[in-house]
Amino acid sequence: MLLLLGAFALVPIVLPWLVGRIGARAFYVSALLPIAAFTHAALQGAAVMRGDIPAEAYDWIPALGIQLSMRMDTLGWVMALIVTGVGALVMIYCRWYFRGKTEGVGQFCAVLLGFAGAMYGLVLTDDIVVLVMMWEITSVLSYLLIGFYNRRAASRRAALQALMVTTLGGLVMLIGVVLLVVDAGTSSLSTILAEAPTGPVVDAALVLILVGALSKSAIFPFHFWLPGAMAAPTPVSAYLHAAAMVKAGIYLIARLAPVYALAPTWRPIVLSLGVFTMLLGGFQALREHDLKRILAFGTVSQLGFLAVVLGYGTRDAALAGLALLIGHALFKSSLFLVVGVIDRQLSTRDIRELSGVGRQAPVMAIFSIVAVGSMAGVFPTIGFVAKEAALTAFIHEAEGGSPWGFVVLAGVVLGSVLTAAYGIRFVWGAFWTKKDAAGLPLPRTEWPDPPIGFLGAPVLLAALTLVAGIAAPIVDASVTPYADTAPASSPGVPAPEHAYHLALWHGFEPALWISLGAIALGALVFVVSRDRPARRALPFTAPDVYNAALRGIARLSVVTTSFTQRGSLPLYVGTIFVVFVAAEGTALVSGPVMRAQLDAFQTPMQLVVAPIMIAAGLIAVRARKRYTGVVLVSVTGLGMVLLFATSGAPDLALTQILVETVTLVAFALVLRRIPARMGEHNASVQPVARAVLAAAVGITMAIIAVLATSARVAEPISERFPDLAYLLGHGRNVVNVALVDLRGWDTMGELSVLILAATGVASLVFVTHRADELSSLDSLPAAAARARRPLVETDEGLRPQTAANRGNRRAWLVGGQRVLPENRSIMLEVIVRILFHTIIVVSLYLLFAGHNLPGGGFAGGLVAGMALVMRYIAGGRYELGAAAPTDAGRLLGTGMAIAVACAIIPLLFGLSPLTSAFWEAELPVVGHLEFVTSTVFDIGVYLVVIGLVLDVLRSLGAEVDRQTQELRVRSRGRRGVSA
Repeated sequence: MLLLLGAFALVPIVLPWLVGRIGARAFYVSALLPIAAFTHAALQGAAVMRGDIPAEAYDWIPALGIQLSMRMDTLGWVMALIVTGVGALVMIYCRWYFRGKTEGVGQFCAVLLGFAGAMYGLVLTDDIVVLVMMWEITSVLSYLLIGFYNRRAASRRAALQALMVTTLGGLVMLIGVVLLVVDAGTSSLSTILAEAPTGPVVDAALVLILVGALSKSAIFPFHFWLPGAMAAPTPVSAYLHAAAMVKAGIYLIARLAPVYALAPTWRPIVLSLGVFTMLLGGFQALREHDLKRILAFGTVSQLGFLAVVLGYGTRDAALAGLALLIGHALFKSSLFLVVGVIDRQLSTRDIRELSGVGRQAPVMAIFSIVAVGSMAGVFPTIGFVAKEAALTAFIHEAEGGSPWGFVVLAGVVLGSVLTAAYGIRFVWGAFWTKKDAAGLPLPRTEWPDPPIGFLGAPVLLAALTLVAGIAAPIVDASVTPYADTAPASSPGVPAPEHAYHLALWHGFEPALWISLGAIALGALVFVVSRDRPARRALPFTAPDVYNAALRGIARLSVVTTSFTQRGSLPLYVGTIFVVFVAAEGTALVSGPVMRAQLDAFQTPMQLVVAPIMIAAGLIAVRARKRYTGVVLVSVTGLGMVLLFATSGAPDLALTQILVETVTLVAFALVLRRIPARMGEHNASVQPVARAVLAAAVGITMAIIAVLATSARVAEPISERFPDLAYLLGHGRNVVNVALVDLRGWDTMGELSVLILAATGVASLVFVTHRADELSSLDSLPAAAARARRPLVETDEGLRPQTAANRGNRRAWLVGGQRVLPENRSIMLEVIVRILFHTIIVVSLYLLFAGHNLPGGGFAGGLVAGMALVMRYIAGGRYELGAAAPTDAGRLLGTGMAIAVACAIIPLLFGLSPLTSAFWEAELPVVGHLEFVTSTVFDIGVYLVVIGLVLDVLRSLGAEVDRQTQELRVRSRGRRGVSA
């Protein structure tokens, strides 16, 4: 099972490539994995029914007691068969549904298979924390599937709505899971249910978990997202919204109900909301004209029915509920797929535009009627068997005096009437010949016959509802082990004389007559409501409430932002500093008296450098030009370089000087668009208050530093770093080994911050779009761009390389020719020509030597970034494009992916994340060679830093150049027009 789960995670990666090669036939390949998982689950059926529950476990996060544990009991087995079996058929169906389409199909295929894997893991995992993770993965993947038609506003809104509702419910459920795990002392779901802890904490946890379950399964008041999700492609509706995703909440209710259905908070929530949802969905389905929306609201109604039956918590109800779960997956997915065929062939789903389709497509019409019959509970389908069992269970509960039994029985009967009515409406709307107001038949809708393979999946699923009904004893034997885990009846209700069993015929019992009466009344309701105009029961709908809530949040955020974010940087910084001084000052004054140990100096260099840094800081405060202030601030940073270098920290000194240089370049790029003199537009106000605050911050920080360094009473962990660096990281450079090995998690977090910072800067500068076209060859001469050939120097100037001039010198720094003459420096171009490649080589040396010598990925990346800075300064934005003909985002993403891979790969070998391996060998020429896998992590750091520098140069440099050029051209145009 764990191997199959891993395959579900890995196989989707290659599917976009495969779709690009063989088109929609790649869905056949993607279906092989669900078929394999279905076959595996089917082969485990005999063991599951014997009680020999297959189980696998792998310690994932031992410190938290979290395992990747898979356990296939009866409920998990049934759900695994549904998820994989229906999933395989839907993927085969997709081959025909997406026939001839290519845009986005590769991603769709991959996401659909990934979703199937997430559902497979969700229903089989025995760790409730992992269940929550799978739960949220299904929400994210469903968002991508629902929003497949991302160019349509309706699809984007529906996807976002589904994501927000289900994710909000999932977050609430996470709180409940944490409470339950803490109270039970374990995250094993089977252990929790076996020990069945109780108490106020557990009751609160159950309420929170139910919020997640109800939101996922579209139970009122979360029901509205499901009809909106019908904007998705029909295979998504058939799989996610009939057989898989919406069943996740029902599965969780079914998992907990045998143990916790009698908890004081359970039945009032599950049963009342379930009955109301069943009636609300059925009523709304009668008002719809879109076939998919009829089925969508019908699904909402059926989910309410499932929540009631499986959530009731008695043995017979559990037996009926699991049979109904199987039947619903079969008949509802079949009907959705039928709608997909109709929509694909006729480009409409409106029942007012369909007439006479049934006579032209008799096979599809017959099996659709079979599926609708199963939904309505018509003999001899599995729907009939399940509904009769449910009615029998609730009749016994009502007769035994259970008030909830009476409420649920009445609700199920009324819901069954509505189910029959909208089921008939679906068949009539899709296949019947309509008549006009005069009673004459409408012209029939011409039906182009679909490929036989297109009908295979819906026909097979509908046929299985008949097979399952006839084979009711086999279904009974399969699901009885789950039902036996629930109590025989509710408290105060006598247990039935005989245990109920699923069968196609129980005789003329009350449940049969109630079922027949519900179908007859449903037909009458359909006839009465067929031609009546739809009317709202209330002046608003659930989507209206949802949209109003979003608008209210948006308005509140605007008010809050306008109050707290006034656009004044001094105000923001001042607020931060005031809070800092107040908080830390209070802690210092109210805390115990601490002694400070001060030394006049440790090295003579401190006596030389410290006064210079202090003087530079004071002069910077008085500077009137921005660039002067930046340079003076850099002096303090360069002073730190000297202090680091003379204190035995060459790595820190090297990194500090590189950071100061890159920062100075970034400031210089920004200052081009800012007035040169400070206060030119907005003069500084309240200088005295600013000076007092600045002094308070400085004094507070100084006191904290002195006290913190004097307060240590234990041996610092850093004392062991040299030994740990060599023994664990196999490196002599303590700083670098600490970054990539001993404290690799910190470095990964810092890389994420760097990527976010680069993305934020770029987003502010690239206002309209983020497409970086500066690095494309189109910025060079057109002939070379078209030929994709290098430029060489000829007597006629720069020309693309050909066979005739192959021996000529290759042109370099060609971007300088696009720079304005007054901004061009030949001397600088020559210097850059000489030094660029040398600097790149030095950066690589620092990268690979950093494990034992000063350097590392961060320092090496900064050096390579400085080489790019030189190319940009020498040749402008076009030269930058020639120097780095790739998007900065690719470097950032590749570097982060390498770093994350270094964290994940050790897990596959049972090791902790970021565990490094070490190899050494004696080579004939090279000699003794050592390699540590943390070097690969350092390569990721190297690429991220280069990507960061490149993104800063592209955004603050090249893009600002482009915007300035556009403004200059517009200004010239306006002057020309005025002239």
